Amino acid sequence: MIELLAATSPTSTGEAVAFWFLAPTAVVAAVMILLSRKAVHSALWMATTMIVLAVLFIMQGGIFLGVVQVVVYTGAVMMLFLFVLMLVGVDASDSFVETLRAQRVAGILLGAGFGVLLIAAVSRATFPEATGVGAANDAAGGHVEAIAEAIFTRYVFTFEVVSIVLITAAVGAMALTHRERLTPRRPQPELSVDRIRSAHPTPHPSPGVYAQHNAVDTPALLPDGTASEASVPDELRRQGTVRYTELEDARKQEDEDGEQG
Repeated sequence: MIELLAATSPTSTGEAVAFWFLAPTAVVAAVMILLSRKAVHSALWMATTMIVLAVLFIMQGGIFLGVVQVVVYTGAVMMLFLFVLMLVGVDASDSFVETLRAQRVAGILLGAGFGVLLIAAVSRATFPEATGVGAANDAAGGHVEAIAEAIFTRYVFTFEVVSIVLITAAVGAMALTHRERLTPRRPQPELSVDRIRSAHPTPHPSPGVYAQHNAVDTPALLPDGTASEASVPDELRRQGTVRYTELEDARKQEDEDGEQG
């Protein structure tokens, strides 16, 4: 982790209040990532966690790091996650289907092992004396220079591994969203010719057009005053809930009177 530690000066009341409000929010949002049943909700909770971390970075004087947290992670990576969820169509029912046998047991064991390893590493960690953000920036020649030096010297291997993981995720997203076409794509000229040769070369009027009403259950009126049944959804016609205007009702009554006469 980049050694941009907090300053040794006493913490103000505003910083303390902000920390005790934002830190629990980040923890709750991180827990909700795991407990949410829908993948979209988990992605939104992750975005909340990232935004809170960005605010904490800015509070500690890491303005560049906070802006990068919002622009790169919250703005770019999270939008990539949401687009993948939108294209793949993952829902709650898919998350309970085991594609591999005993994958939940393996996941629980690996998670427990990682937790034990993390606890052991944190318990044996030694923290150097805090130097403050200003002193760390001055030693490296600036905030951006300090981050660049840490990424491309001390943590260059970790940085490259993370880059490989992101590229693998992008390739996996494209592989999941790719669908093989069963038939060749028809060009636009052929589609236009078929449409002109059909019984309805022009689009049907939308419900309510010229019908003195804008409801979806009111059929549109053609130029001759007759109702266009095709403008009303099929389900409404099957249910018998189509509503005609007074003009169409009067025309139908005249037709019935003419047939009786």
